[in-house]
Amino acid sequence: MGKITAAITGVGQYLPEYILTNDELSRMVDTNDEWIMSHTGIKTRHILKGEGIGSSYMGARAVINLLDKTGVDPMEIDVVICATVTPDMFFPSTGNLIADQAGCKNAFAFDVSAACSGFLFALTTGAKFIEAGTSKKVIVVGADKMSSIVDYTDRSTCPLFGDAAAAVLLEANTEGFGVVDSILHSDGSGEMQLYMKAGGSRYPASVETVQNNWHTIMWDGHAVFKAAVSKMSDVSVEMMERHNLKGEDIRFLVPHQANLRIIDATARRMGITQDKCMINIDRNGNTTAATIPSCLCDYESQLRKGDNLILSAFGGGYTWGATYVKWAYDGLKA
Repeated sequence: MGKITAAITGVGQYLPEYILTNDELSRMVDTNDEWIMSHTGIKTRHILKGEGIGSSYMGARAVINLLDKTGVDPMEIDVVICATVTPDMFFPSTGNLIADQAGCKNAFAFDVSAACSGFLFALTTGAKFIEAGTSKKVIVVGADKMSSIVDYTDRSTCPLFGDAAAAVLLEANTEGFGVVDSILHSDGSGEMQLYMKAGGSRYPASVETVQNNWHTIMWDGHAVFKAAVSKMSDVSVEMMERHNLKGEDIRFLVPHQANLRIIDATARRMGITQDKCMINIDRNGNTTAATIPSCLCDYESQLRKGDNLILSAFGGGYTWGATYVKWAYDGLKA
């Protein structure tokens, strides 16, 4: 019997129906389609509408989509890990709510908060439960309702973000397929470059915090862009070097969808062409923890057993990392 690895054996996602276009945004804030496309590569983004529904609503539907596609009974799921920075509430955890809504009544669930790197952090955590032999079926879901913390009067941030959820199923594999390796980093000194100031224990919600607009995304765009290009590129190349992989060995780079220019710079450093980059930022924008699993869903039909994937992300705070995945099944042709 070979070493146990955690293989991705299914994917699922949920995108809200409402689509916010660049033209509509240009009527809300001083921007236009040409500027947004040239600086970010984003054309549209999905926005979750409806009172009293948040990230768990999307996450549960992504998990149900995953379970329906794979034919897995929700009662067989042992663990549900949700990566999010827009939890429904501080407690109970959004993962707990997703597990309940999706019928995973036997699973224990919790959240991981690592901003746009959250899915990689959660995927690595979920893989450990499989590798240890303590769990047979683990779901990792990225879910973020970024529209809930976006300032739609800030032209530098409001065009970037959208809402979505996507999930993967992890199961044991002894043929060498699945999560092969992860390199993960964090650096809290980047705190003030990308953050939300209020709502936590440091600045609890008050009239002052609301009036000062401290419950929305704040950032230094230039600093974040520069750090993202450097960190995502460095860690992706490090992963390739660690496993003696060349550009031609990589089937796809699965990058966090923050900015098309960041994706292009990372691909160039890795020595791969854009046709080997999974991209849906043009349609979805930056959905934070949902971007990478959403890409896996969109490109599932193109994936074949044994394909080498490098998953790469950078997030606020700072967090960043790369995960090497050897794909475990042939995706169905659309």
